[in-house]
Amino acid sequence: MTYFGFLGIFLVIPILILWGLNIVDARRGIRLPSALQSWSSWVIVLSHVLVAVVYTTPWDNYLVATRVWWYEPSLVTGILIGYVPIEEYTFFILQPLLTGAWLLLMARHLPLSTAPYTGNSRSLRRGVTILIGLVWLAAIAILLIGWQPGTYLGLLLAWALPPVMIQTAFGADILWRHRRLIAMTILPMTLYLAAADKLAISSGTWTINPQQSVNILLLGRLPLEELLFFFMTNVLIAVGITLVASAESKARAETLIRKATLWLQHRRTAPDAGGDFA
Repeated sequence: MTYFGFLGIFLVIPILILWGLNIVDARRGIRLPSALQSWSSWVIVLSHVLVAVVYTTPWDNYLVATRVWWYEPSLVTGILIGYVPIEEYTFFILQPLLTGAWLLLMARHLPLSTAPYTGNSRSLRRGVTILIGLVWLAAIAILLIGWQPGTYLGLLLAWALPPVMIQTAFGADILWRHRRLIAMTILPMTLYLAAADKLAISSGTWTINPQQSVNILLLGRLPLEELLFFFMTNVLIAVGITLVASAESKARAETLIRKATLWLQHRRTAPDAGGDFA
């Protein structure tokens, strides 16, 4: 299976179907709930495409350069940007379009909670972010001690978790409110892409280096890190789109920006604390 063949079958066709269903829903008057109408859906999804390409490019180039994974030269076009074939960059673009389309379809049809988080929002945001931070430190430790079988796992978590910490620090309470939508996006998309990935690995389209993997194989061929990769990327997409789409997030961001602006203005206009000793 060529890489572009994989993309066409497992991403392009589902993307066309899902976005078509979203367009049909919109024309039938089935709209997103008001709690998720802060920005245009297209603007939100396309902004995540841009972020995905920019953030993933250096990390994935490093993986290929250090032979954490490699592709079969006869199954790609041979057009490289850095160390990575053009097909891989195409995947960076297509996955947010796929997961984003699925999330928007679910948002139109799933019953969503309208009740805000009733606990201590700051404590939730702080606690969740600290827990994720501890996992991130463990990943860094794996890389620092040089445990070779943990290389892919460590690099994956070290790359994926910082944006998640930013997201939870800003809006873990908002994400809890939309937990059903997020779960119904992450789980199906992760299982679907992992199953497609297993087929690609089985056909030799790409290979995960067994020396830099923990070698826990699911269904006989799928490395654990690959399942985790799709889980983490879908977390980033689903959580990111939900936060940006949320009217509650928009109001919170505007408040934070207003406070930051006032603080900067105060700093510029405040007299020199040291006084004039001339």
